[in-house]
Amino acid sequence: MYVAIVAYLDLLYANEDNGLKGLEDKSRCPHSSPGIKITSEIESLLLSMRTERNLGGRRIQSEFIRLHEIRLSLATIHKVLKKHQVKPIKKMRRKKDFKRYQRPIPGDRVQIDTCKILPGIYQFTAVDDCTRFRVLDIYKRRTANNTLEFIDKMIEEFPFPIQRIQSDRGREFFAEKVQLKIMEYCIKFRPVKPASPHLNGKVERSQKTH
Repeated sequence: MYVAIVAYLDLLYANEDNGLKGLEDKSRCPHSSPGIKITSEIESLLLSMRTERNLGGRRIQSEFIRLHEIRLSLATIHKVLKKHQVKPIKKMRRKKDFKRYQRPIPGDRVQIDTCKILPGIYQFTAVDDCTRFRVLDIYKRRTANNTLEFIDKMIEEFPFPIQRIQSDRGREFFAEKVQLKIMEYCIKFRPVKPASPHLNGKVERSQKTH
């Protein structure tokens, strides 16, 4: 009975203030949402990561945590992308008529790379382009000193002389003492182009396997 009286009084006051419009149903949405996570600045930053850097949902999530210390769920990220009708990322498909390259002489090109397995565990891998002969070792850090030690191990274990070393542009390979050591062994150093891991494909696949 009390609830009905209160409801009647509310309708009466609404009718006095706004006339017949006061009796119309009003939106029940809150006037403010203090707990909302997505702002216009975050939306624009998220969209720029997608369009300029071509990042997927999980990469965007990790980049927000790493660069801005903002934690967003994957559902929230996909909701923003869907809201702005962002097209899905096009996956690169290898052509059917691709041509594999392979050096004809053992030791003519040795691909070398490092891979982080766990915190404090780094795998150094070297693969000969011609014979697929490989040398692997584990180190605690990815440093120039460990690179020097691994180069000595490569020269000792490879059954043929190494003429050229090919690597990515990691700092452990571009250290001055590493370059001087390679020159001392009369080995040529050939870094691959930036953002071109496929040029070092044999050692990249070897790391995933071993």
